[in-house]
Amino acid sequence: MGTTPAATADTDNLPSGGEPPVLEARGIVKRFGHVEALRGADFTVHRGEVVALIGDNGAGKSTLIKTLSGVHPPDEGEILVGGRPVQFSTPVDARRAGVETVYQDLAVADDLSVAANLYLGREILRSGPLGRLGLLDKRAMRQGAAAALDELGVRIPRVTTPIAMLSGGQRQCVAVARAIIWATNVVILDEPTAALGVVQTGRVLDVVRRARDAGMSVVLVSHNMPQVLDIADRVEVLRLGRRAAQLRADEVTTDDLVAAMTGSTSTDRDER
Repeated sequence: MGTTPAATADTDNLPSGGEPPVLEARGIVKRFGHVEALRGADFTVHRGEVVALIGDNGAGKSTLIKTLSGVHPPDEGEILVGGRPVQFSTPVDARRAGVETVYQDLAVADDLSVAANLYLGREILRSGPLGRLGLLDKRAMRQGAAAALDELGVRIPRVTTPIAMLSGGQRQCVAVARAIIWATNVVILDEPTAALGVVQTGRVLDVVRRARDAGMSVVLVSHNMPQVLDIADRVEVLRLGRRAAQLRADEVTTDDLVAAMTGSTSTDRDER
């Protein structure tokens, strides 16, 4: 199996402190019948950074994200969390390993409140006999939701407001916040601002920055190159199912990103 210039040795993926990547994919192969969507893809995320994953249509971004999220088990290769190999057979396995994903459809429950959405699937039961009967501690969930949203700078009318009554940007912020609150390692965001206006986009990106500043690792899948350069610390480029480049966002331009995506230059740059 061939390697790209960006497929560095294991030691090259270590930050200066020697800590292994919080999430890493090595040589991932994924086939769908006769179609090979990933052809030995590599991907690396370090603690407390925003990594943008970019690539042209058909590059394999969605397949890689779904593999890292437990939707598609890889046919070959390995996934590591904190330097330890893991196997994700389902999205539940990924969540148990601290990897949360927000897809474009958000997967929020419109009829439930903001607080109920934040605790969906992780509801707090009341103490004592009432809890054993399955009664929820709604007050505790409201308080926890309000505190978490305040820490992330998410502005909504009230945590008791039904999701259906929120704007598109507010709904997106709630979905992103939910992932950040429960993730212990990585939050993966698939085109989180694709359908939002300028102001709403800014609010979502502010939430991402706050998460990064608090030590969370964030993977941002995006086609918006200026946005990528604005918020990402690093950029990983997929081309034809493999990693084509690892780039520092503060050292490249939009033209550099497009060139790496399309393979129009022979000077793909690696982060060392």
